[in-house]
Amino acid sequence: MTILQAAVLGVVQGVTEFLPVSSTAHLRIVPAVLGWTDPGAAFTAVLQLGTLAAVLAFFASDLAGIARGAMAALTNPARRRDPQAREAAYLVVGTLPVVIVGVLFKSAIRGGLRALPVIAAALIVVAIALAIVERLARHQRAFEDITWTDVLIIGGAQALALIPGVSRSGITILAAMAIGLRRDAAARFSFLLSIPAVAGAAVFEMKHLLHSDVGALPMAVGLLAAAATGYASIAWLLRFLRTRTMFPFVGYRIALGLTIFGLLAGGLLQS
Repeated sequence: MTILQAAVLGVVQGVTEFLPVSSTAHLRIVPAVLGWTDPGAAFTAVLQLGTLAAVLAFFASDLAGIARGAMAALTNPARRRDPQAREAAYLVVGTLPVVIVGVLFKSAIRGGLRALPVIAAALIVVAIALAIVERLARHQRAFEDITWTDVLIIGGAQALALIPGVSRSGITILAAMAIGLRRDAAARFSFLLSIPAVAGAAVFEMKHLLHSDVGALPMAVGLLAAAATGYASIAWLLRFLRTRTMFPFVGYRIALGLTIFGLLAGGLLQS
């Protein structure tokens, strides 16, 4: 892998991990369109570490408070109802569905579900669902209004993101808006909930680094590109959703899905 390829893929991962457009789909599609070889599980793990660093840096103060709340709750049961202690518990419980589904369906996730027709269909189906929710949802509840039921719903939705093309941020924001959260509140919880999931995926894939032939410099470039663009992507989306709707992403997802189907039909892409 060249340094240029590493930089491009790092940018792709950093931008699309947090926008509701599916990073997995783009990391599958971009190399195929450009005629590059699949970056492989080892390099994907490096890119995931980059986006993990981005979300940890952006929410550093929030995470410090959540950690303090969790420690206080462990030492003093009366503190378990504190907002920050509850947020810590929310992140743990909300991550359980994706862990369970990931273990049970590991073979399908790493195999047949990565086919480009599946990715294209997922892009379009979720876009339609996102449009419906955007139009019908109340968009009134704040982040502080999240309940245990909400956590289970959003965590269950996150498990669907194991299907390439669904988008982890897209499906969790969709679920959060569907139960009445404001767009920016939905995005904030989605990003915080991504931390255990992205960290777990990165750790799971790290074993492949031992057998990787990707050089240290391309890995470093990809890591830095993913971290920098991931941080910028989080900041931009949170600002965007305070005043805008999700419809631009709906249009982009549908256009991308139809483009993939068209390229497959024309023999320009191999599924």
